[in-house]
Amino acid sequence: MISFKNVSKFYDHNTVLKNVSFNIAKGEMAFITGPSGAGKSTLLKLMYMAELPDEGDITIESVHLSSLKMSEIPMLRRKIGVVFQDFKLINNLTVFDNVALALHIRGISEREIRAMASESLKRVNLRHLAESFPKSLSGGEQQRVAIARAIVGGPVVLLADEPTGNLDPGTALDIIMLFRELNDQGTTILIATHNRELLRNTDKKTLKLEGGTFVQEEIV
Repeated sequence: MISFKNVSKFYDHNTVLKNVSFNIAKGEMAFITGPSGAGKSTLLKLMYMAELPDEGDITIESVHLSSLKMSEIPMLRRKIGVVFQDFKLINNLTVFDNVALALHIRGISEREIRAMASESLKRVNLRHLAESFPKSLSGGEQQRVAIARAIVGGPVVLLADEPTGNLDPGTALDIIMLFRELNDQGTTILIATHNRELLRNTDKKTLKLEGGTFVQEEIV
């Protein structure tokens, strides 16, 4: 499903990632850990082509990203849901409209949008807050809205960049459990986090980044 082969990324002669190689199978859930500045966020950005590698090859669902034309990148991104640490919700839109926005951009009919957005909110247990605005929600609720937005289009891959970084420990654990539920339903999930406490007893693959390269692979 996801394959990195000898991928490197440089910024102004600084090495961010060096000769990174790993594979994530379809339906797998895995974690990338490491200290701040280890390259976790850059690695995720390479997958949805917010950044391009300087060396190596990245494949997602048998598509070699290096072969994609600029006009084909939006189609790739429809297969990938992304969840951010700071939620990136639009405060003057309701919860429902935040989740539905990407569907409007795709030109999906209003009837389908209503059904898809409602189902997505149901999956994160927030359908009762559909008409609320983000600022009225707790941090955990806002992150659930962000997850609903990421999964509303039925992505085959879900990427999460420090999704619990702004949450208290109890709420963070709830968010990880939600990711596990989505994974059990078949979504391939890759989560970047520096908080190894969240990984205990998950029985999921964990890849540890240090200095731009993987130093360890384990099941926690």
